[in-house]
Amino acid sequence: MINKLKIALIQLALPDLPAGIEREIRLAADGGARLVLLQELHDGPYFCQTEATVQFDRAEPVPGPASERLGRLAAELGIVIVGSLFERRAAGLYHNTAVVLDSDGRLAGRYRKMHVPDDPGFQEKFYFTPGDLGFRPVETAVGRLGVLVCWDQWFPEAARLMALAGADLLLYPTAIGWDDADDAAEQARQLEAWTTVQRGHAIANGLPLLACNRCGFEPAPSGTSGGIRFWGHSFACGPQGELLARAGEAPQTLLVDVDLARSERVRRIWPFLRDRRIDAYGDLLKRFLD
Repeated sequence: MINKLKIALIQLALPDLPAGIEREIRLAADGGARLVLLQELHDGPYFCQTEATVQFDRAEPVPGPASERLGRLAAELGIVIVGSLFERRAAGLYHNTAVVLDSDGRLAGRYRKMHVPDDPGFQEKFYFTPGDLGFRPVETAVGRLGVLVCWDQWFPEAARLMALAGADLLLYPTAIGWDDADDAAEQARQLEAWTTVQRGHAIANGLPLLACNRCGFEPAPSGTSGGIRFWGHSFACGPQGELLARAGEAPQTLLVDVDLARSERVRRIWPFLRDRRIDAYGDLLKRFLD
């Protein structure tokens, strides 16, 4: 495993999607990045604001044209790329899928989003079947990548299971933003909660964590709602939750140096995995304790 790793988080807005992706990946590689993380559904607009069957035409198989384009780019540049695609598995069966292209261009693995939201403006249950691949890291030239997607980032169980399966770091392609009907105080609370819960996952598992979010305003396709202002603020933190780098709300490619060897040192002083009471956690398999 590589101890010191430069990672790029590419945070873009419409209309620079997907055209700007290759440009920014090349610039990131020129800047020394060996791993590139893209935002959720990076290949176009966030279409889940409304329910419309025509949107299923966006889906494609994996492997397919989008993943193969990323694979060719990964092989040319000698880097690992984590992308996020609308996967067509079969007629009427679709997933929100993260793909991992290794530095030789091969599809090293994929992760199908396990936690699928259904909220105003985020009507993903209409489009995506929950994942069935479990929480398994993907082995790559730069380490074992614990790839999760957006809504997964609120669930400590997902991060823990990736850690227990041997992930070297946690990665979250993301699409989250504000409803402009909320006041500034509520928007600030949401952003702070989003950052805090993920830093907590890093701390609880002794792993670096990187979240790459969309940015910019995207109107609802049907015009029936006010749209979403994706808040950006992509960030990276270390195994004690320490912020290593953070973007603002504007498009930005964030380059960050991550010391993967720190996880070993941190876990020696905070041995959470050692002290877990696995004999007492059976009730976690219940929905609620009535």
